[in-house]
Amino acid sequence: MTKQELFGDIDFKNLEFDDFFKEDSVRERIIMPILTALGYTEENIERSKTLEHPFLKIGSQKRPVKLIPDYAIKIGDYYAWVLDAKSPKQKADSEDNVAQVYSYAVHPEIRGKFFAICNGTHFVVYKPSDYNTPVLYMRLDAFEEEWERLYNTLGKHRFLDTKDTVTKNYLPPRTSNKDFDYKNRPLLKEIPVKKQAAKRHFGVHGYFTSQSWNVVQEYIKNYTQPGDLVLDPFGGKGVTAIEAMMTERKAINIDLNPMAIFMVESLIAPVNSSELTEAFETVKTEYLKYEPKTDIEIEKALKKYEKQLPNDLPLPKSSDVDSVLKLFSKKQLAQLALLKSIIKKQKNEKIRKSLLLAFSSTINKINLTYHDSTTRVGNAGNSSVFAYYRYRIAKENIFLDVFSNFEGKYKKLLSAKKDIEYYINENTIENIDVRKGTATDLNFIESETVDYIYTDPPYGNKIPYLDLSTMWNAWLDLDVSEEDYKLEAIEGGEQNKSKKEYNNLIAKSIREMYRVLKWDRWMSFVFAHKDPEFWDLIINTAECVGFEYCGCVSQKNGKSSFKKYQNPFTVLSGQLIINFRKTSNPKAIMKANLGMDTYEIIIQTIEGVIARNNGATLEQINDELIIRGLELGFLHQLKKEYSDLSPILLNNFDYNSDTELFTLKKSAKFKSHIDDNLRIRYYLISYLRNKERKGINPTFDDIVLDIMPLLKNGKTPDEQTILGVLESIAERVGKDGWKLSNGELF
Repeated sequence: MTKQELFGDIDFKNLEFDDFFKEDSVRERIIMPILTALGYTEENIERSKTLEHPFLKIGSQKRPVKLIPDYAIKIGDYYAWVLDAKSPKQKADSEDNVAQVYSYAVHPEIRGKFFAICNGTHFVVYKPSDYNTPVLYMRLDAFEEEWERLYNTLGKHRFLDTKDTVTKNYLPPRTSNKDFDYKNRPLLKEIPVKKQAAKRHFGVHGYFTSQSWNVVQEYIKNYTQPGDLVLDPFGGKGVTAIEAMMTERKAINIDLNPMAIFMVESLIAPVNSSELTEAFETVKTEYLKYEPKTDIEIEKALKKYEKQLPNDLPLPKSSDVDSVLKLFSKKQLAQLALLKSIIKKQKNEKIRKSLLLAFSSTINKINLTYHDSTTRVGNAGNSSVFAYYRYRIAKENIFLDVFSNFEGKYKKLLSAKKDIEYYINENTIENIDVRKGTATDLNFIESETVDYIYTDPPYGNKIPYLDLSTMWNAWLDLDVSEEDYKLEAIEGGEQNKSKKEYNNLIAKSIREMYRVLKWDRWMSFVFAHKDPEFWDLIINTAECVGFEYCGCVSQKNGKSSFKKYQNPFTVLSGQLIINFRKTSNPKAIMKANLGMDTYEIIIQTIEGVIARNNGATLEQINDELIIRGLELGFLHQLKKEYSDLSPILLNNFDYNSDTELFTLKKSAKFKSHIDDNLRIRYYLISYLRNKERKGINPTFDDIVLDIMPLLKNGKTPDEQTILGVLESIAERVGKDGWKLSNGELF
């Protein structure tokens, strides 16, 4: 459903400044199209229903107060929800407007499950049981992004069972689309990142890596249907599993790090919001009463709450200190131990774990490695492990207030739980399996039972997750065994694992993923490693076990990291999503004979991406090389000869540190020693391979429009030259289509 289809050319961004677009326009031009799209007909829509206030009277004659909702949505003989229209100049979620429409929803004649307000620019949905936080806050200028959620919340299908069903918190019946073709799914293009737009993920608890929720969600929706099972065997903070649940799928989340498992379990634990708030207030009262502040009080607290202190575990050798307790001042230890002891008194396990999640998030800032942000205000920094990937004591110690930070984390936790409660609750929690384990052994999952895998594995020696989680695991009393360290898929770390050990662990994981995946289903493998050897490992292992490579997509993942700013030539801020399908007759990637040596291939690729974009970032160059290497089968050459591109880039191209772009050196032309026909052949094979995997036979015009920009700034060939090379490697299909021939390509 698109804005254009429903609303035509309405300019939502400037609607509040349009003096002619008033409340009646909102009703007819916006609300009625939405109600129709939600599945309602005239028999379901009761306009301006008059209600008498159940107890308020006015005047000397005690006339009843009239309540008149604009729309009461009726299913059979009961009312499911109410909706009120406001003009664009009014704020949809103002306290007065919410209170007014709430009074309609709770009226004895209505008792609706939801109430909604639309002012033409926003559509806001609430539950009467919690009118402080909207179930859905939808900007109509971003209609396509939230339409599915609006449909799943207020669509007519939600209310078609019985009156009793409407009073429950339930999910609509999962129905399969018979036309959904699992085998032939399109590859997604790069998706704009909205990392901070979901309360369920942003601000709850820091972690070393995290996929953008909306990217993950789009991949899940592309490759699966509601009710399908989604697996992430390197689950991390649980973005894949949670987004699977948010789109009405089932999920399995596995990770070796107990800190990650604790985070996911605590976040999704269904709790009553009022009971959680009551528990927080109890903790607050007791903490503030006994908070140790003086030196004497601190010493007493350290003795009294000694058992609540973290285990003094050894830290990685790269750390500034050698054990956990040295990461904190005495005051920090005493206050955190007190807070932990009070939280652990909570008898309700789910509430206790929820509060401990806020406590764990507080530790991120209450320690001696906390580095304040130089660009943001309001205690916006992090502990050093998230910025430097090591325990680095700050040059200037910043002692933040423990409880105010805990309270801030609690509020974000509460918002996150409200964000997910419609899809993850007591009635649905059985659909998500969160467990500590290794991706190399998925024995608890039966073969061919998983519908889709989206996973973001560790990248070689980039992040030693278990080592860097020591501070949190120590405070939370989470055990990490020697076996866990042996099974962790990293290179280096405290175990000093070799590249071969890392490769073996990743290869075992891919074999297990193949086993549990159903036939004709997909696996999306996220990777951001710079070394072509790792890409070659993934491709070779996947093909050996039976996966078919179906294409690779460049995808950004939010803001550049601190590491990227430190090392612009060696750290990648983007990533590639490589897509495989489990099929009974997989096609292998054939190695094309391009007529160029590896150095020429690299130079040709770099020049091409610079020409196409008028300058290229390291990420664009790396992505282009990896994708071309995958499509044309020369990754094996790259891994042997050019695992580090830095010397080639710095010796042959100019770099602008402000724009982060590589360009041709001043007054330089593209390398002339590469024959024009070879250049054309190179791009034609890559382009046609890509189209073949998508089942497309492009026209000659399509081909020329695609490769001509890659050949500019050098000797630009004419169309006849391109046609000559095309005819030598491809054959016509139909009237004007082309596909690669099986001639002398390989």
